Amino acid sequence: MRNVTKLVALTSVLLASTGIVQAQSLELRFGHVGNPGSLFSASADEFARIANEKLGDKATVQVFGSSQLGNDTELLQKLKLGQVTFALPSSVMSSVAEEFGVFEMPYIIKDRAHMKRVQDAIGESVFQQAAKSKGYRILAYWENGFRQITNNVRSINKPDDLKGVKLRTPKGAWRVKMFQLYGANPTPMAFSEVFTALQTNVIDGQENPYAQIWSAKFQEVQKYLSITDHVYTPAYVLVSDSHFSKLPQDVQDLLVEAAQEAQTFVYETAAALESDLLNKLKEGGMEVNNADKDAFIAASKPIYDEFAASFDGGAELVKAVQDQAE
Repeated sequence: MRNVTKLVALTSVLLASTGIVQAQSLELRFGHVGNPGSLFSASADEFARIANEKLGDKATVQVFGSSQLGNDTELLQKLKLGQVTFALPSSVMSSVAEEFGVFEMPYIIKDRAHMKRVQDAIGESVFQQAAKSKGYRILAYWENGFRQITNNVRSINKPDDLKGVKLRTPKGAWRVKMFQLYGANPTPMAFSEVFTALQTNVIDGQENPYAQIWSAKFQEVQKYLSITDHVYTPAYVLVSDSHFSKLPQDVQDLLVEAAQEAQTFVYETAAALESDLLNKLKEGGMEVNNADKDAFIAASKPIYDEFAASFDGGAELVKAVQDQAE
């Protein structure tokens, strides 16, 4: 009997110690495509700092940038497979669920305050539900930013200046449609492939926020920077709904808190980077011009009409977003 008692006690100790090891070994991987120095990199690192402080020894968030764990499309798949816990998609979400295409409409988001009001007003009822219908869940809304055009052909002042320009776009149908409408020759391509494609003249240009342009060193292979602000792209702290739900509830709650708390840092950092990085890009030798935004807005009406008619509720969604502008 004494031996049985010892065996039970030993088993209990082993189980307890195993539980501790399991808790300590709960590693949550965050994959994104941003390079060091990008807004994505700063945002994910700040989230990891906040989350790990909150989590203590419950779990650890580890960040892998620069497409180390895959491009956006691959990361979406890896979320579903449970191979990564978090991803930070942006434009690609328009290919996941049609509702996200509203953020691909040119000039629909006026500023960050407008985006915050959209998030608060319809984020849960529209975008969260759209994500969940595809097996995902949005923990928080961060930012990719206001997008600008770079190229090696000419300065872009009006849509006509884009005619014939081979321009890389993200893998989202509406961005392709938009630049086709403007007369460009858009080419969807993974972000990690863009520098080499520019360097080898496979494409003439690309469009991205300043933070992505600078951190990817596009200024080394691009001559012209045209300030268009043509699209504001949110970024989404995205998880697999089913895999995330399997985490302990307290871990889930702390991660949601951390992701949402990080939004203030993201917006403040993004605003600071805009002015700082524009100056750095000028100093790096790029020729910079302010585009005629009114000309781009006037040329954009057909894509709004097409989006509004593309699915039930499309027109209402456009209006709901526009109604949050001031």
